[in-house]
Amino acid sequence: MEFLARLTDFIWSPWLLGLFLLTGLVYSLGSGFFQIFGFRLWLRSTLGSLFHGRKKAGDGLSSLQALATALASTMGTGSIAGVATALTLGGPGAVFWMWISALLAMMTGCGEKLLAVKYQRPAPGGGLQGGPMFYLRDGVCSSLLAGWFALACLPATLAGGNLVQSSSIALSLEAAFGLERVWAGVVTTLLAGLVMVGGIGRIAKVSSALVPAMALLYLGSGALVLAGNWRAIPEAVELIFTCALSPSAALGGGAGWTVASALRYGVARGVFTNEAGLGTSAMAHGAAQVDHPARQGMWGVFEVFLSTLVVCTVTALTILVSGVWEPANPSMLTGAPLTAAAFGSVLGRAGEGVVALSLLLFAFSSILGWSYYGQQCLRYLSGGDRLLPAYRTVFLACTLAGALWEPGAIWLLVDLSNALMALPNLAALLMLAPEALSTLRQWTELRHANLTSILPFHQRKPHPDML
Repeated sequence: MEFLARLTDFIWSPWLLGLFLLTGLVYSLGSGFFQIFGFRLWLRSTLGSLFHGRKKAGDGLSSLQALATALASTMGTGSIAGVATALTLGGPGAVFWMWISALLAMMTGCGEKLLAVKYQRPAPGGGLQGGPMFYLRDGVCSSLLAGWFALACLPATLAGGNLVQSSSIALSLEAAFGLERVWAGVVTTLLAGLVMVGGIGRIAKVSSALVPAMALLYLGSGALVLAGNWRAIPEAVELIFTCALSPSAALGGGAGWTVASALRYGVARGVFTNEAGLGTSAMAHGAAQVDHPARQGMWGVFEVFLSTLVVCTVTALTILVSGVWEPANPSMLTGAPLTAAAFGSVLGRAGEGVVALSLLLFAFSSILGWSYYGQQCLRYLSGGDRLLPAYRTVFLACTLAGALWEPGAIWLLVDLSNALMALPNLAALLMLAPEALSTLRQWTELRHANLTSILPFHQRKPHPDML
């Protein structure tokens, strides 16, 4: 176990975290910081498109369904508990580095979603499929790296995407309503099974209903907490920027924070809350039916914006302005209890209930999203669906098991699996960056000229690299 912990630490810090930032920087520079200067275009192409009634063609997912499926996994417990833990370990400066990593990750997310659609293929039984396995195999021309990614993803879906999330649901229900963990596990397993058997179509439909509801509940309640402490917001923002560069000086050195710890926990939290660079959410976007790959890339930009720059920022600010954060107190709450205390400082017991319910919904939606990723990877490795019943059985068994015990040591497996997924995916993003950026520029030029074709992308003549 100690060897595994050392191996994981060696891979993640600082090498892999630096690779995440480098990839985002390459795409940001190559696109002229499109996430900033193209703000009106990507926002109009995402949120704005919802008011135009754009329809999907064929039997693939709509862009919104693909986004909801991806957000179902990215908006997990890390958005509530993870941010609070980052504040405890890295100080307020961690929030600043979370913002920086998310700003760069917006273009990483754009690139991998664009490539997922560009190299998508018809799925067995109908629909479309795409993701890192396909652009690694067909774009990078490496079946070895494609298989590597798929193999690394499978344990990640069972551990971080299931055991950890199921444990969070059981703990939340036990603390809020006194429900025994075994019954929480049984109910969660049954509900997840009912959704999983319907395939990506049912997962997308449930996610499309669940994600907006849980986002509005959490963000609306967080806005009330911030409104109740609005005078403290400028001071909290100033503290974030001050501690980002000199945390010890800002707080008198009592907390023992350093710039390195703020950077490490901020970047790591940014990565885990938006998954940009891991490649997992690209599998959901790869099932989308769109007229051009870059259009789905716009939803990749928006996904990171919402999951990290909005949701995680609300979590961090509510904690900082509520007065429950006490860096000099060694017994200070951390994780989800700290976030619950922050919401409760204004909303009382109702605020604590909102956090408990949000944690439950975020965790359950993560289980649904990750179940799809696991099925996609197994389908790629086996070349069909014959092993899907066995995978679903194992996955649901893990859902029940996670509710009955604390999967603390599982986090090492989660970190290692995520690292092994990220390495080939980030390598592919860097190697395919010229192609992805060229596709993005082509689309933006067409958009500016109002010449975007209405012909679905999968019906066009394939790109030479796809033949």
